[in-house]
Amino acid sequence: MTKPVPETLANLGERGLIARMRGAMPSRADVLIGAGDDCALVAWTEREDLVLKSDPVREGHHFLPDTDSRLVGRKALARVLSDFASMGAEPRWALADLVAPADAPVSRIEGVFEGFAALAREHGVALVGGDTSCGDALELHVFCAGAVPHGRALLRSGAKPGDLLFSTGPLGDSFATGRHLTFEPRLAAGRRLRDAGAHACIDVSDGLASELWHLARESGMHLHVDLSAIPVSPTLAGRPDAIAHALGDGEDFELLFAATAPVEAEPGALPYPPAFGRVVGPAPGGAVTCSATPGGAPRPLPESGFDHFLAT
Repeated sequence: MTKPVPETLANLGERGLIARMRGAMPSRADVLIGAGDDCALVAWTEREDLVLKSDPVREGHHFLPDTDSRLVGRKALARVLSDFASMGAEPRWALADLVAPADAPVSRIEGVFEGFAALAREHGVALVGGDTSCGDALELHVFCAGAVPHGRALLRSGAKPGDLLFSTGPLGDSFATGRHLTFEPRLAAGRRLRDAGAHACIDVSDGLASELWHLARESGMHLHVDLSAIPVSPTLAGRPDAIAHALGDGEDFELLFAATAPVEAEPGALPYPPAFGRVVGPAPGGAVTCSATPGGAPRPLPESGFDHFLAT
């Protein structure tokens, strides 16, 4: 008899794991939004909802061993702040868990926290604690708490029929330019979108295609994308693989949002690119289609993008 092959994370994938775990985790009456959005929301005061988020960066996955350690610390916090941006929320307090080899130079660890602290000061975030542990490679796991006006958080589940799809900036060149280490979390843009009445939002961390599918599933909507209108980074202009990079690379950390009309960018920022898609209508379980040109024949958009387990 053939012995059953055990299921592994490599064939289940990150998205499959999260979907399975969401149904198994305990909750409480004060949890407004649990797993399934960029941040969790918990009932807190009459004026504000509590916002919670954690995220790691790991050597060899999110940065290379020779990366400037200040950029490592900066990226660790910036990734979490980007999720706050997508909810239109304000980060306030952070905890950081450091994992490092015992023979790591102290100067390298000091650099990590210098980079972390510089970005934290810029956005009014206090580092209030954490922990340390020995490991084979450098890691920094960041947890952040903050707030959003009660009932006004931007969610993945809010897209409505007739909405247009926008990005706060160009996509696809994060790794080619090193911007995945130096990006600015779009916190001001997130608050702008929240106050301007955007209906749904997500940050582009795993690739535009992946994030479109998240919006479609959580909103229960059919999204359609005009590939020729995707705001591709100017550094990729003329390359035949430019759209593929925008759809699949990830770590652009712009905001993908759905709104009834264009939203004016926050003061001092470049205008947001024109719409590149629309919300067609309800679709149980979500659907995403695309066409090569405006009005072209629609076809399913593959759910590409980064997956921590499938990518190993």
